[in-house]
Amino acid sequence: MLVYDVGQKRVAKVLKTSRKYLNWVQNSVLEGNISRVNYQKLKVDLKSIIHPEEDSVIFYTFRTTKYSEREMIGLQKGGEEFIL
Repeated sequence: MLVYDVGQKRVAKVLKTSRKYLNWVQNSVLEGNISRVNYQKLKVDLKSIIHPEEDSVIFYTFRTTKYSEREMIGLQKGGEEFIL
């Protein structure tokens, strides 16, 4: 899972780049399965876009989905996939 808070000028670039690897599910939130190689590529790509003094990107890594659960209430945004 990826969550970001970036300056308005960089939002579109961060979203477009992140969607190459993950599924957009809500404003500033993406999720999905990603290989180690693509995870590293995504981090490199995002580091070239963001301004570390102003922006933040947080990655949540789940070692297994066995003990994870996803529950949603309200309007569904983004893709149909619910893979963590």
